[in-house]
Amino acid sequence: MTTEQIEVLVVGAGQAGVAMSEHLSDNGVPHLVLERDRIAERWRTMRWDSLVANGPAWHDRFPGLEFQDVGADEFATKEQVAAYFEAYAEKINAPIRTGVEVTSVTRHEGRPGFLVETSAGTIDARYVVAATGPFQRPVVPPIVPDGAVPVQIHSSDYRNPAQLPEGNVLVVGAGSSGVQIADELQRSGRQVHLSVGPHDRPPRSYRGRDFCWWLGVLNLWDLETPPAGAEHVTIAVSGARGGHTVDFRALAAIGIQLVGLTDAYDDGVLSFREDLATNITAGDANYLALLQAADAYVERNGLDLPEEPQAHILGPDPVAATDPLLSVDLVEAGITSIVWATGFALDYGWLQVDAFDEAGRPAHRRGVSAEPGIYFLGLPWLSRRGSSFIWGVWHDAKHIAGHIATQRSYLTYGG
Repeated sequence: MTTEQIEVLVVGAGQAGVAMSEHLSDNGVPHLVLERDRIAERWRTMRWDSLVANGPAWHDRFPGLEFQDVGADEFATKEQVAAYFEAYAEKINAPIRTGVEVTSVTRHEGRPGFLVETSAGTIDARYVVAATGPFQRPVVPPIVPDGAVPVQIHSSDYRNPAQLPEGNVLVVGAGSSGVQIADELQRSGRQVHLSVGPHDRPPRSYRGRDFCWWLGVLNLWDLETPPAGAEHVTIAVSGARGGHTVDFRALAAIGIQLVGLTDAYDDGVLSFREDLATNITAGDANYLALLQAADAYVERNGLDLPEEPQAHILGPDPVAATDPLLSVDLVEAGITSIVWATGFALDYGWLQVDAFDEAGRPAHRRGVSAEPGIYFLGLPWLSRRGSSFIWGVWHDAKHIAGHIATQRSYLTYGG
């Protein structure tokens, strides 16, 4: 079988792969993008039916194309986001092959480049960009044994309330996915328990500007490392129902039973940590800090933005925080389903090169791997806070494409 020769192979055709293709083309670098499913497949099949983007359309996009069917301050549906990336790939004439899975990447011995095995044949690539993103392997903590409730699913497999059997639901995880799924289930008539861990809780908007705008002007998108202790803290924000600030007091007010971090299971009883009040208080502090920083920015720059003093007023803590529920008998509570909104783990089993640290995490600086010729793109905090967001991955891709172009220029030197 003939081995295909490729200068740069990009693995994955989601937002990272499409962005990478644009910048490689702008630098005149020959390349190929392989995608095992369809363009932006994760947006199509690993999201629930009612999901919308968490940022407004003016912000969550690439610079070269606006959403054609979404208002600037509206939140695109998952179908509209997938269609956007398809349209973008067509606009830039990205060389994408779909339905091709990369099964292994190994370094050549005695010569540069990598041998890439795929479901459609073998490729010889000088450079490889892993653009598969952060949502690779759903994580479900081994707490509740199989059979303890009729259904346990990860949030990536949740679609809508009708998918679940009759009965009440426990949602574990209070990031964007967890709070939105819990809210949808409660409004559908289910009784929901929501397990709340540490989280950031920004305002959806403040003084007439979306929080994405505030993080931009305050330079918070460009933070290079997360605050100490907040490396794995989730963000509770929502674009659902036109966009609104996530407020755990409001969730309790519509009947959701808030509990602390899910801790252990024993003979039908699930126990929770006594940390709900602490987690809500820390989220409140994060929320108020952003309001205060925004107010200071307005005053410092003399901006004419309407004051919003009521945004600083927090209601009383919910009863669940002051008198916490520390355990629940799943049968007695009528809980027949658990939705684990507990994130994802990376899976680079196909990338068999020396590009990882002792813990198995990608070893890189701004996406440039410790293994020469290997690059990572689309990961959280790749170069900054905004790296895993649509606009952020575009800027990271520009840096990586420039690095590849520079490396190619060295190789043209003849001595």
